[in-house]
Amino acid sequence: MKSNSIILIKFGERVRELRIKQGISQEQLAHAAAVHRTYIGMIERAEKNITLINIEKIARALKVNVIDLLK
Repeated sequence: MKSNSIILIKFGERVRELRIKQGISQEQLAHAAAVHRTYIGMIERAEKNITLINIEKIARALKVNVIDLLK
């Protein structure tokens, strides 16, 4: 496994963890973050290298600070 893949996996797991904890679907999160619904699934499966702008959008949609999303 490539080292850059590890961070994508960890980030995707964190997004999924927070989303499930809040009881919202991928589609609901995507709507709140103003991204396409399939994008959230791709992030959670570590298939996308997400941009800083989209990290901020997802953090806001999950109502957490960016730093909390990156923990």
